[in-house]
Amino acid sequence: MPGLSVTMAVSILISFTFSWEVYPAIALMIGIYMGGVYGGSRTAILLNIPGAPSAIATALDGYPMAKRGEAGTAIGVTTVMSFIGGFIGIGVLALAAPLVSEFALTFQPRDYMLLAVLGILLVGSLSQGSLLKGIFAGALGIAIGAVGRDPLTFTERFTFDLQLMEGGISFIAVMIGMFGVSEALLQLHHVHTPSLRQKIGRILPSLATVKKHLPLSLQTSTIGVIIGALPGTGGDIAALMAYDHAKRVTKAPERPFGEGAIEGLVAPETANNAAVGGAFIPMMTLGIPGDAVTAIMIGALFIHGLNPGPMLMIDQPDMFWFIVGCLVTANVFMLLFGLTGIRLFTKIVEMPRAVLIPLIMLLSIVGAYAVNNSVSDVYWMLGFGLFGYFMRQYGYPLGPVILGVILSRLLDDNWRRAIISEREDLGLFFHGLFSSPLSTVLFVAVIVIFVSQTPLWARGKAKLFGKTEKTA
Repeated sequence: MPGLSVTMAVSILISFTFSWEVYPAIALMIGIYMGGVYGGSRTAILLNIPGAPSAIATALDGYPMAKRGEAGTAIGVTTVMSFIGGFIGIGVLALAAPLVSEFALTFQPRDYMLLAVLGILLVGSLSQGSLLKGIFAGALGIAIGAVGRDPLTFTERFTFDLQLMEGGISFIAVMIGMFGVSEALLQLHHVHTPSLRQKIGRILPSLATVKKHLPLSLQTSTIGVIIGALPGTGGDIAALMAYDHAKRVTKAPERPFGEGAIEGLVAPETANNAAVGGAFIPMMTLGIPGDAVTAIMIGALFIHGLNPGPMLMIDQPDMFWFIVGCLVTANVFMLLFGLTGIRLFTKIVEMPRAVLIPLIMLLSIVGAYAVNNSVSDVYWMLGFGLFGYFMRQYGYPLGPVILGVILSRLLDDNWRRAIISEREDLGLFFHGLFSSPLSTVLFVAVIVIFVSQTPLWARGKAKLFGKTEKTA
């Protein structure tokens, strides 16, 4: 359900589990977490409305497959790859949690800032056309994310003295409007066109398909675990970074990215499910939440008389293995439930457009309202939906806008923390940048990725490969 996030579901469930024993309470929340991260891909593929921020990248190739009549194949691939990614994340949690948490602790505010810059450079991967239009869309997203009161100084930014804008603009309202409402408006152009019948043959992807994409899934699962283990990040950033990685390493996809490439489903789905196991690593070893859901779970453990962190691992090691066991069980049932409802779910795409368009609008309105129980969020959602419609009409990509909104706060907050920690001295900031191996690696990665997206790099690469072919 768009807008009804996993975080919201887990926070609501805490109140129901106050009187429960600790084990069933934790098991329930883990089940919701694992199922919710995967479930966001359903509406992303079928309706082009990501059910969760981590499914934004899935919509880029999943929805084009549904429009070709391959929704069943797309859901089958995402289910199996989510299962693989989930197991890799759980395996790392079980076998290497202390090592990964130690690595996550080495990240300074400047490293989080560089990570956000790396994320912003993904606009090239999400643009699917003009890089300039992608940069404009990304910059627009950063500006939208900056609206509201500054969390450090409490001064107003881009509010135009309107009380409505002081609290900022809900990211979920922007996402649902840009993807859901704009899609409904585009469908109005084809309201009398018959719906495409979905080909539901083999639901499980073949062993050859899984083996072919296994190397990519291992790479993107690693990205998911590492990003998930970093406090304050999460599966949405992991999925977008994995999608960009897939575009860079896949030499000859069967279809171009953005037009139904299987790799475009494999990468984000393995990454966002691997990030679940990654998010539990700092929670279990250090008592630090990896994302919003694990922050709520820490609160739930406190309510039930437990103290998450290193002492929990020493005093109650059975709790650690219980959580690992619950994650494994949830992952298995995610695969079973994910595969059993495909034929029913794909009927959504076969609905007449006169029925489908009001359904999309209804889901969008309910989702936007449910975030804060605010009618103003519905107005924002409708406004951004109309704006997103015109952006798509003129060839501007929507992905970079959402990326900018997601990364705006991460970039802004950590830039300020980094410069404050260096006493507002740029010289000390750059000294720290080059004296820390991790910061240096991230900084070099930012430069390389930035240069690789310039026309100069493309011309140089073409000349180099041209000479190589002539020599051969």
